Amino acid sequence: MNEGGGGRLDEQGKRQLLALQVGEKKAQNYTLTATNSGGHSSQPVPDNAIYDVTEALGRIRGYSFPVTFTDTTRTFFARSAPTLPADVGTAITRLLANPRDAEADAVVSRDKALHSTLRTTCVATLLSAGHAENALPQRATANVNCRIFPGESVDTTLAKLQELAGPRVKVTANQPVGPTALPPPLNPRIVRPVEALARKHFPGVPMVPIMSTGATDAVYLGNAGIPVYGVPGIFVDSAMSGVHGLNERVAIASLYDGRDYLYDLVKTLADTK
Repeated sequence: MNEGGGGRLDEQGKRQLLALQVGEKKAQNYTLTATNSGGHSSQPVPDNAIYDVTEALGRIRGYSFPVTFTDTTRTFFARSAPTLPADVGTAITRLLANPRDAEADAVVSRDKALHSTLRTTCVATLLSAGHAENALPQRATANVNCRIFPGESVDTTLAKLQELAGPRVKVTANQPVGPTALPPPLNPRIVRPVEALARKHFPGVPMVPIMSTGATDAVYLGNAGIPVYGVPGIFVDSAMSGVHGLNERVAIASLYDGRDYLYDLVKTLADTK
């Protein structure tokens, strides 16, 4: 069991849904690199490594990978639709029927968590360029962090990034390339206690399976033959409570409610024969 599941609060702090993680995307970093001969900054020229990289990033920013579903994400969206605002729920229903419905995608994708659950995502996270304030840059690099949807690969994502970056920028996949996550089976010996205790501790809150948009140790344990489930219990707001940010946090009530749920769950599973 790990932290890959959880619960979601709406903007008013009301419990919206619980999620049991049964799979995850693949995390992969790529480096964009542009180089040129440089020169003195008092005599600029059109060729500029910084501009080349930033223009490539702009094209990556403007691209959305296509909508796709796994059995887990299809179930997640179908069960989540009734709990969400009416316009979002209707758009989800349309998208499940037709993943190419761009209008429905635009409505659902206003929510960053739902947007990321629909597709592969790539985003710039680091920039490095130049060597002096009075010199044209001879080198500029950027890190692009991708979360690759199950069924897609590091190489196909690399090819798309290179296409978007253009011929003046080289894109490489950062090494080493780790394993791809294997979703565990929905074993009733695990799922039933998870659901039963959720009904006890969080009555009326729907339980859904999710594919995590983040990355956990399940990618390694699953490939070693150890199934991993991200358990619910800790509720966070729809903005992810600043996870990985300088203001990462969790509500006090969520901490104590999650503690009680997880304590009961560990005891129950430990006693299961």
